[in-house]
Amino acid sequence: MDKKLKIVCTDISSVTNGDVDISVLEKFGEVTCYDVTPPHLTAERIKDADIILINKTVIGKDEIDAAKKLRYIGVFATGYNMIDTEYAKERSIVVSNAGQYSTNAVAQHTFALMLELFSNTGNYGAFVARGGWKQAKIFTAYVGGTDEIYGKTIGIIGYGSIGAAVAKIALAFGMKVIAYTRTPKTAENVTFVDKETLFRESDVISVHCPLTKETEKLINRETLALCKDGVRIINTARGPIIDEEALLEALESGKVAGAGLDVLEIEPMSKDCPLFGAPNTVITPHVAWAPRTTRERLMGIVVSNIEAYLAGRPENWVNK
Repeated sequence: MDKKLKIVCTDISSVTNGDVDISVLEKFGEVTCYDVTPPHLTAERIKDADIILINKTVIGKDEIDAAKKLRYIGVFATGYNMIDTEYAKERSIVVSNAGQYSTNAVAQHTFALMLELFSNTGNYGAFVARGGWKQAKIFTAYVGGTDEIYGKTIGIIGYGSIGAAVAKIALAFGMKVIAYTRTPKTAENVTFVDKETLFRESDVISVHCPLTKETEKLINRETLALCKDGVRIINTARGPIIDEEALLEALESGKVAGAGLDVLEIEPMSKDCPLFGAPNTVITPHVAWAPRTTRERLMGIVVSNIEAYLAGRPENWVNK
C-alpha cells in the first residue's frame, strides 16, 4: 500500500475525544488531524492532501481547486451535502460516505427523549437530589406530570433504516405506528399515511427524514395547527426541518405538550436560539449518533471505504 499518501482529517474531534483509535489510519500514509477546521483555513490545510476525511467541513469548488492532489474524500457521516459532489466528480475525485452506522443509536436516543417527555425522570431525579423526597408525607411524591406511551399513536416522518428501527421499538411498547414517506413502502403493523393525516392523528411525531427543500420547515405553524392538542415532537434528524419560532409558540400555548430535540437549526446552539429555556423541552447537543460503540463502527466503515478505494473498487461511492 502507498505509504506516501497524505491524509488530512479536518474535524476529527467530531469522531473522537481520545476514546476511538484513529491510529488505524496510519497504515495508509502520513496522517494529519485537526480537531476543528474553520472555513477560512480549509483550503490551506488540505492543499497537499491525497485523501481528506471530513465530518461537517464544507468542501466546495474553491476548496477542491486548492487541493491539486486530492483523489478521495471520505465522510465520517451518512450525509454529504457539505461537499460539492458534482464538481468533485468533474475532478475525478471519489466521495464515499458511511451509511447506517448509527441506526440503533439514533433510535435509542429517540426513545430516551420520548420517555423523558412522558416519564419526567429528569425532574423527579432532581427533586430527590434536592432532598424533596425526604420531606414527602407519603411513600410517593407527585412533582410533575407523567403519562403512558402504551396505546399512543406515533407518527414517523421518514421511513429509512432509522424510521423503521423506531417503529420496531414503538410496536414493542404497544404503540400504534403510522408513517409518512416519499417512497411508497409496506411494513408489518405500520400504516402509511399522507402528511396531513400523520399530523392530525399522532400523539407523538418523530422526525427521521433527510433535510431537503421539501422538508425544510416541514413542521411549521400550519402543520402544527393540524395536530392534536398535547402532541409531543421528537427530532433526531436535522434541525431546519422544524420552524423553531413556530414550535416555541406551540410549546408556550400548550398545543405541543413537549419537545425532545437532538438537533437545532444552528449548531452549536446560537446565543439567541428561540428554544433555549422553552417549556417542557429537552435538548441534547446532537449526540444521538455518538455512542462510543457507534463511533468505533463509523471508523471501521471509513477505513474499509479507503481500503476499497485503494484496491480500485470504491464502496459507498456517492458521486459516480
